[in-house]
Order: sequence, then C-alpha cells, then structure tokens
Amino acid sequence: MKITRISASLLVLAVAGAGHAQAASSEWHDVEGGAIRIVTSGAPDASGQVRGALEIKLDRGWKTYWRDPGESGVPPTVAILADGNETPVQIDYPAPKRFDDGYSIWAGYDKSVSLGLTFTLPDDTEHEQVEADVFLGVCESICVPVQARLTLDPNANAHAGDDMTAVAAAFAAMPGPARAGFEARAVDMSGDRMQVEAKLPENVKPLELFVAGTETLVLGTAELDVASRTFSIAVHDRDEAGGDKQLAYTLITSAGAVSGTLDLP
Repeated sequence: MKITRISASLLVLAVAGAGHAQAASSEWHDVEGGAIRIVTSGAPDASGQVRGALEIKLDRGWKTYWRDPGESGVPPTVAILADGNETPVQIDYPAPKRFDDGYSIWAGYDKSVSLGLTFTLPDDTEHEQVEADVFLGVCESICVPVQARLTLDPNANAHAGDDMTAVAAAFAAMPGPARAGFEARAVDMSGDRMQVEAKLPENVKPLELFVAGTETLVLGTAELDVASRTFSIAVHDRDEAGGDKQLAYTLITSAGAVSGTLDLP
C-alpha cells in the first residue's frame, strides 16, 4: 500500500506515560501498527556506559524509518534522562531498504527491527530509574508519529540472560565498520550533485548507498554507475553556513553492508 503524504495537523500522536520498569527493560508500549520497548544489557560498566536496543515491533504491512527518512518521514530519536538530566545517546541502525511510495523515495524497514543504543550514565546520579523519551514514525497508508516515555532500571536484575541476548542480537545485526579498501568516499561535490565512489575489492559489487543528510543539507537518492562504481546523489538544498563536514552512510554490497562517515570534499 502506498504511503500518503499528509499535513502535520492530521498526524496522530501516540503518547505513553512512564510505566513500571521490568528488570533492565521497559514494558512494551503498544502503538498503532506495532509496539516499542527499550531493553538494556544490564548495569553500567566501569565507565558508566550502558548498551541497549530500541525494539520496534511492526505489524504486517507497516514500516518505520531509517536515520534519514526522506522528505516526509520521521527519524527515530531517543533522549535518555537519568535523575532528570539528559545524557547523549548514540543510535546505530541496521542496513535499511529503499521504498518508493509514488510521492517520494525514502529509507526504512518493513519488518520488526532493533536499533542499537549506547549511552553513559553520570557518576553523580543514583540512576536507579532511567527514563527514555522516544519519538519515531510508523506508517501503513499514512505516517503516524509515536511519542513515548519509557521507564527502565539498568541495575534491576542486571545482566539478565534474555535482555543481554536481545541487545547482543541487535548489535550483531548492524553493518560492519567501514575500513580501508571497503568503504565509500565522497570524491566531488560541485553544483547540485555529490559523487561518491565505492572503494571495494575487485570481486565485490556495490549495490546500494544510503547517505544521511542534515538539517542544512538535503540529499536525494544515490544512483549507481556500475562501470565506475560511483554513486551520484542530487543535492536538493545546502546551507553553506551549516558547516557540514561529515555525513553518516551505509553502503550495501554483494559481500555485506558497512557503515561509516563521508568526509565532504
């Protein structure tokens, strides 16, 4: 079924209140088209770091978005609050798929998916209860923004087997890190297009490239020239004052996917 672009005034907002934490996981929060929860691998390590996963369960026919959802989607965001203080969160994404709804082309997932979460709890907090404000979009025929406050306690029943297994599986599903000889490199950015070359072993074929734009740089879909192993990407809008120097990307190849950052020329 096609995704229909609609105005913000028609979007439905689902909000969850803080619920009772179950071990190192939040409770499942039901949303239209599925359910979401956060699970962690247990108590923070010696540096206060916690690894976890945002699990997004999708009903048949529903989809959700990658880090750059295109012109009309909703990118996932997670804010972790420990004792009321927000701590930065790194979100890792599995390799997405590309969808064409007839109005725009965008990146996301059409099956249940887990996003990797890494955050560090401050030393000077009790952090017995951690709150996570989650905002994302799910869609069937329309986009439904979902906002939820989830509650969990990484120290409760720390290192529970099921929780650790769920987090380990989430990170195992991530693309590998880009490396010399198996990566994407931006080689030109002039006019209204960016050229990105796939640097791969000779027997490995580039298939898809997803490059995340920013608030000041809006990009189109990467188009592959097979002979040169180069992707051409339309630059729809760029604010030179934005100062963008690096862009996150995922490169999908015949030998698997890698993620890294492009240094802009």
